[in-house]
Amino acid sequence: MKYSKIPVARSVVALCVAKDIKHVVISPGSRNAPLTIGFTHHDEITPYSIVDERCAAFFALGMAQELKKPVALVCTSGSALLNYYPAIAEAYYSDIPLVIISSDRPVERIDIGDGQTIRQKNVFENHIVYSANLYSELVLENETQDLKLQQKQFEAQKHNEREVNLALNKAIEEKGPVHINVPFYEPLYDTVENIEVNPLQIFPEIKERHYSRNQLQNYAEVWNAAKRKMVIVGVAQPNAVNQKFLDDLAEDPSVIVLTETTSNLHQKEFFTRIDTLIGPIEKDENKKDLFNKLQPDILLTFGGMIVSKKIKSFLRNYSPKHHWHIDSKKAYNTFFCLNKHFETDVNSFFSEFFLLTERTESDYGSFWKEIKKRRQKRHEEYMAEIPYSDLKAMQEIYKLIPENSVLHFGNSSTIRYAQLFQWHKSLKMYCNRGTSGIDGSVSTAVGASVSSKDPVTLITGDLSFFYDSNALWNNYIPSNFRIIILNNNGGGIFRILPGNKDSENFEKYFETIHDLKAKPICDLYNLEYQKANSEEDIQDAMRDFFSESGKPKLLEIFTPRKLNDQVLLEYFNFMKS
Repeated sequence: MKYSKIPVARSVVALCVAKDIKHVVISPGSRNAPLTIGFTHHDEITPYSIVDERCAAFFALGMAQELKKPVALVCTSGSALLNYYPAIAEAYYSDIPLVIISSDRPVERIDIGDGQTIRQKNVFENHIVYSANLYSELVLENETQDLKLQQKQFEAQKHNEREVNLALNKAIEEKGPVHINVPFYEPLYDTVENIEVNPLQIFPEIKERHYSRNQLQNYAEVWNAAKRKMVIVGVAQPNAVNQKFLDDLAEDPSVIVLTETTSNLHQKEFFTRIDTLIGPIEKDENKKDLFNKLQPDILLTFGGMIVSKKIKSFLRNYSPKHHWHIDSKKAYNTFFCLNKHFETDVNSFFSEFFLLTERTESDYGSFWKEIKKRRQKRHEEYMAEIPYSDLKAMQEIYKLIPENSVLHFGNSSTIRYAQLFQWHKSLKMYCNRGTSGIDGSVSTAVGASVSSKDPVTLITGDLSFFYDSNALWNNYIPSNFRIIILNNNGGGIFRILPGNKDSENFEKYFETIHDLKAKPICDLYNLEYQKANSEEDIQDAMRDFFSESGKPKLLEIFTPRKLNDQVLLEYFNFMKS
């Protein structure tokens, strides 16, 4: 095998392999040549070349999310590194392990006017779990007799090996992004053959906290005394929670469980459409009375970010007496009333907690489950009568998605429309809700499709798609990857907001209307293109959209720009009856 002649590059590659980091996404450059040489010539590494660094980072994020293990990114020095930042922030808030390895100029070259030099040290410090800033290493010839220089080289090497170990371990232990900044002296392209590399190894430690029954006793007593308990589950990996625990929650008459598409949990008694529960109450003349009845004594949460703005608004105004969150890493005070963080795994918590709890007699569950049944009936009635729109299009999509698929949603209107439907339990659902940005939804889905054993479909809005269309500029997209675009010629989500929606200012600076179509992009990147302009067109197009093909497919669904907001807003008025 070929190795870089620069020792630190060899150590970085060897330590990544030792810690089972086998997928490396590289963006072309010169300063990162020592790393590129090492990774692309290693038998145990699968390298990927993605030119656009922003797309590369989200591509790696999608892979890491699917693989459930770290994926590395490698870039040259300068502004290339800064393009990783949106994906790093997403990884930080979504607990996804990314290893960012940036090449740099030696420290004495920074701030003297050299090209492609920026201050790379700790550049991501607000959204990173570890920053490793390595020392430059000169390549010493064997015949050198300068003992002081040899000692300095030895010290630099040991510092670098320790820092790389600590960074990689943090990515594994904390499931978050880490940054390794590696300055290189020239020459950058010199190689050596089959050289022995044995860097220092520090093994990661996965610390698991468990609560004893003694520690949980007081909380169990509060739980048992409460007549109204609400459980909300945010973003979670499929099969993250033991089904027995979910069934136990569902069978307690004092408990209601609210989930979202991205919760990836399934129990027939759960409330899977939060906005369908809350939205109609906001429109009801007895709003205050209904919200008082819904207000929980205890709010128990686990999982990541929550999509629904309505549940956040409700719980911030009708606070529970207790808010407990279960997560081994962090707890956000989303509803401004958090008073206990159980720093443990959900399954570990319930395995001890449920030994101390009992079912509490209450009409809380039965009352709201009856409301849920009525809402389902009204939902079906409304969907049967609405005109062609985003909401109608999403109804047709949800009915025709193949079972056992992986679904990725773009931000922000598509993921919100998705919450209004009860998707099949075999589907695995994802969306970049860590930062909720539109900037990498296509790249993330492409990265996931490369690693997934199941076919991946992205459902996205037009702005999210066009913003990240460089995601299709690579050679790795599998032929079973599918994209469905809801194209309403702008940021339709903004039409739901108050204000004068027909002014030139609104259309230009908020809605951002356009006449762009995806077909030229499909022609450029060799995707099979289909389009639909009506409910019937969608049904016809989707009959064979998921059939086998020699290349990926894209379906662009055009919807009326000025009708979608009316249909959605009227939905909640209709549901309250």
